[in-house]
Amino acid sequence: MSSVPQIKVPATYMRGGTSKGVFFKLDDLPEAAQVAGKARDQLLLRVIGSPDPYGKQIDGMGAATSSTSKTVILAKSSQPEHDVDYLFGQVSIDQPFVDWSGNCGNLTAAVGSFAISNGLVDAARIPENGICTVRIWQKNIAKTIIAHVPVSNGQVQETGDFELDGVTFPAAEVQIEFLDPADDGEEGSDMFPTGNVVDQLVVPDVGTFQATFINAGIPTIFLNAEDIGYQGTELQDQINGDAAALARFEKIRAYGAVHMGLIKDISEAVARQHTPKIAFVSQPKRYSSSSGKAVEATDVDLLVRALSMGKLHHAMMGTAAVAIGTAAAIPGTLVNLAAGGGEREAVRFGHPSGTLRVGAQAELIDGKWSVKKAIMSRSARVLMEGWVRVPGDTF
Repeated sequence: MSSVPQIKVPATYMRGGTSKGVFFKLDDLPEAAQVAGKARDQLLLRVIGSPDPYGKQIDGMGAATSSTSKTVILAKSSQPEHDVDYLFGQVSIDQPFVDWSGNCGNLTAAVGSFAISNGLVDAARIPENGICTVRIWQKNIAKTIIAHVPVSNGQVQETGDFELDGVTFPAAEVQIEFLDPADDGEEGSDMFPTGNVVDQLVVPDVGTFQATFINAGIPTIFLNAEDIGYQGTELQDQINGDAAALARFEKIRAYGAVHMGLIKDISEAVARQHTPKIAFVSQPKRYSSSSGKAVEATDVDLLVRALSMGKLHHAMMGTAAVAIGTAAAIPGTLVNLAAGGGEREAVRFGHPSGTLRVGAQAELIDGKWSVKKAIMSRSARVLMEGWVRVPGDTF
């Protein structure tokens, strides 16, 4: 029986926000994987343990959820006035593809820490004690993100007392600023791709729904919870255990993607699982989070539940939080109306694991809404560092 030796690739396993992923320096990757293409995708699929028909990713670093089937490639930035180039790959669990169509807002919290610790930020810009401002170029969406990373005795400070719902243990707070987060690329020239803050979305054999389509942080479709038969208080098992419900959400998402101009035909949605996201909102209600903690109606401005890679997220995607904060700041969107309407620069919303506050500064210019930045706090921590190993014939 013939055998192929494994190869090892330097890597770091990190938590960022409520996600985990495998981080690489670009120049540590095998030469064939240092450029976009089949070799890179095959390497990352094998590292994570995909595609896995069992849906468990036992033979890889993934943990069989959209929050943990993630990869990051970082390099010194090629952009002026930036420190690091950040490329994110969302690895499908059961299909052989890596989705490069969007950012991961949660793992963004770990990018600055990794960059400082791995020589991607000039030493002169790192204080002995204080906050290091890391200027990140997000390559997937061609946007600037600023991470404010605490430093103690010249090293990244990871421990602290900042608590983030969805993460068990406290850690050091990392403030993230998403600058000009609205999509202005080829696939969406406006924050609202249809030109409206609310549209009618017709989904054959499912129904007609009010929807807010927004390109901010990540392309997102917002629906009213009550319109699709929910309260907005649902936890993961109530959605993810219902195959028919998941199929309905995916059909709505596919038709919404066409409506947003992200794809031309609904058949293309299967190969574009990372974007757009689909979420539903409702006015505040009391509920128990997944940890059993009570969230009172008075604790939040609204409730939001969002799906990622076909499943209800256990907390909230960071990029979707940017979309929530931005939409909440703009009068008339479904998010804004669920929060009580009017103008606002910050919102606290309830999600399955608890609550999250996000701020956004929006303004109307020449009849079009724009957002200068969205701000939120996360935390990050190195879980393991060393090498990952894959069979030598992987790519």
